[in-house]
Amino acid sequence: MGFFDRIFGGKKDEPAAPPADAPQGSAIPPERVGLNGEYDQSGLAKRVAKAFDDNAGLTDVETLWVAQTGSTVVLKGKVPSQDMLSQFVSVAEGVNGATSVDTSQVTIG
Repeated sequence: MGFFDRIFGGKKDEPAAPPADAPQGSAIPPERVGLNGEYDQSGLAKRVAKAFDDNAGLTDVETLWVAQTGSTVVLKGKVPSQDMLSQFVSVAEGVNGATSVDTSQVTIG
């Protein structure tokens, strides 16, 4: 099981409409773009989880979770080493729409 399946249940959500208060014709903010270009409130977190799965150099760490707060990727849980955490941060930073990565909720060991 990979990150995406574990965190999001492997389900690809139905495309959601932008919020009612979004200006008509406005572009979707990068952090809200879903896997298929649709509006998705958790789009950034889903794309980061998919990027983790697609990266052959990373293994699924069942104690690490991905969330987002706006355009900040939030990693939570536990990883075996600082080096591994650095690899996850590097991949997350490379995902379009991510402006920062918060690791304050990750423990090492």
